[in-house]
Amino acid sequence: MLNRLTEDVREMLHEQVTYRELLVQMTRRDLMLRYKQTIMGFGWAIFMPLLNTVIFSVMFTRVAKLDTGMPYPLFAYCGLLVWNFFASSLRFALASLTANTSLVTKVYFPREIFPFSAVFVSVIDLAVGATILVGMMVYYRVPPTSTLLFLPVVLVVHVAFTAGMSLLLAMWNLFYRDVKYLFEVVLMLWMFASSVVYPVQLVGGKLGAVLQLNPMTPIIDAYRAVILEGRLPEPRAFAAAAALSFATLAYGWITFHRAEFEFAENV
Repeated sequence: MLNRLTEDVREMLHEQVTYRELLVQMTRRDLMLRYKQTIMGFGWAIFMPLLNTVIFSVMFTRVAKLDTGMPYPLFAYCGLLVWNFFASSLRFALASLTANTSLVTKVYFPREIFPFSAVFVSVIDLAVGATILVGMMVYYRVPPTSTLLFLPVVLVVHVAFTAGMSLLLAMWNLFYRDVKYLFEVVLMLWMFASSVVYPVQLVGGKLGAVLQLNPMTPIIDAYRAVILEGRLPEPRAFAAAAALSFATLAYGWITFHRAEFEFAENV
């Protein structure tokens, strides 16, 4: 079993290196298709988290005041920006195989490229949306600190978890078409179970203990810590989230790779 696992990993990595140019081309194609014939173009990467920030800011600063330890719009926009990257990646990865049936059935290449390209396109959206976060930091006089050097580590962990979930969702949606109907409901519940628009730590009791198991919360908190609070993430929670993220990527990638020969039969 160990030998087979080693062979699978070696083959997967070799294929990604061999077909790296195709991944770049697919990412470019998906990026063009996402914003084709839209007036705002990349503006949509900014508009949605900004609009949601306004809505939640009114809710949690005027209706039900919430203490987050920082200006609430800054807290909310950072959380929504990070969450939108995760949600957008999963949303486009979900249909990445079923939307490319001709390529899946007729041409050989590692099918992981489809969900991976969805993640990389969303990384570009994340970078575009981050420009507004920089502007908000200037407005609220939140200076950058040396902890920003840890930001690439947080991003790598986030991308690993997102890529792993994207691979699993793309595969599940191909085999079980019910997945696409449940996806949006689960995603919405997952958002409110994460520290996106409010600190999950404020929830007590058994529900609070359950919410602490959500890997997205320490990842989102890690972004806020290194960008806005000038400190490193809480080590135990972030280390657990990192371990789970890479385990999810490994499991998702290996499972996806081993099931590839069945894809053409289920498209």
